[in-house]
Amino acid sequence: MKIEIINIGDEILIGQVINTNAAWMAEELNRNGFKAFQFTVISDSREHILQALEDALNRADVVLISGGLGPTKDDITKETICEFFDTKLIFSEEAFQNIETLFSRRGYTVTEVNRKQAELPESCISLPNRLGTARGMLFERRTKEEGRRTKDEGRGTKDEGRETKKLQTANCKLQTVFIFLPGVPFEMKDMFTREVIPRLKERFAPQAIYHKTVLTQGKGESFIADILEDWENNLPEHIKLAYLPQPGIVRLRLSTWGSEEDVIKQEVESEISKLHQLIPELIFGFDNDTLESIVGQLLMQHKQTLSIAESATGGYIAHLVTSLSGSSAWFQGSVVAYSNRSKEDILYVKRDTLESHGAVSEQVALEMALGARGRFRTDYAIATTGIAGPSGETPDKPVGTFWIGIATPDGVFAKHFLFGDNRERNIRRTAVTALNLLRKEILTRPNPY
Repeated sequence: MKIEIINIGDEILIGQVINTNAAWMAEELNRNGFKAFQFTVISDSREHILQALEDALNRADVVLISGGLGPTKDDITKETICEFFDTKLIFSEEAFQNIETLFSRRGYTVTEVNRKQAELPESCISLPNRLGTARGMLFERRTKEEGRRTKDEGRGTKDEGRETKKLQTANCKLQTVFIFLPGVPFEMKDMFTREVIPRLKERFAPQAIYHKTVLTQGKGESFIADILEDWENNLPEHIKLAYLPQPGIVRLRLSTWGSEEDVIKQEVESEISKLHQLIPELIFGFDNDTLESIVGQLLMQHKQTLSIAESATGGYIAHLVTSLSGSSAWFQGSVVAYSNRSKEDILYVKRDTLESHGAVSEQVALEMALGARGRFRTDYAIATTGIAGPSGETPDKPVGTFWIGIATPDGVFAKHFLFGDNRERNIRRTAVTALNLLRKEILTRPNPY
């Protein structure tokens, strides 16, 4: 079964609004055993809507459309729907009573503009909206090709007709289902969960769909692909691999589907076991794990604490850490020591070190980490210093040069990295790399508790 998602709205096409509806709908479909095969975004124009519906009619079994159902003049979807499905708008007393009830609860008076929301296409199945005034609408329509095929069947012999009918039943979709929903996200989500998913499950047999995402840090996408080439080439045909890179992290998503969830899940987990043997040093988590949450869990288990000293990353690592609820149990504090003077005054970095080696150096990273650990009296400390860019480079230190220091209960070490020429990506890469260095360091030590 092919499901297409169409989102209507000029605000999406001009970049004013991010199309979160499509992403949420696709995720919800997957969770319930269905897959979207195409996203389409179109403008609020009659011609564009008609063409998109006609195109979808010939390639999809189910078309889910959101947007354009509001009460204002720029919302032309209902009138266009009537043209496409050869029907007309009629006043729905039930829909109007729901609008009156909703407005009464909110202390509003129903205006003539709002009253028009109760006008619905005569041939649709109306889908109630508990949270707003725009009703959902369900239609079914046969494609032109299928209509002609049905007529041709009647002209043949009885035997030919029977055979053709069997083929049509086996190989051809008889109807395309169109479901129109409001574009307001919280209204759409409520209707999708209560009305759309149950109807799809009733009409179509959902499959078991399983995704597992392996999170890696330490090498880029192409380097990982080289290591995994033989493994990837030998994956079962029904297991698909996707490389999903982002600054500092590469996600490897394995996806499959079938009739038995336990079977397909076991097959994917078997392939992940092989990954553990091929790239054990790169894997740090799965699915929605983050490096900051994993580091926090380890510190909690070990009953240990962390502090951070940041220069070029400007507090970004501390931001990641403090975005976690409960991080105060293991995170003591941070310093953004951007200038040389603040490195000296707050983190006890020696002036001679700064003058001899420069702020972006192994020696300064080591002293910053030790300074943070001493200042906050923690078990571990992270320090970062570098040239985020796009300016600040020197002949021997190009943009993207970073040193990351890690102070531990037993000592301190620093590592050098050259990340690239984009400031935002450099900051992100440094942050996740620093957290991963700390994660690996904690794992090398026995849990004292």
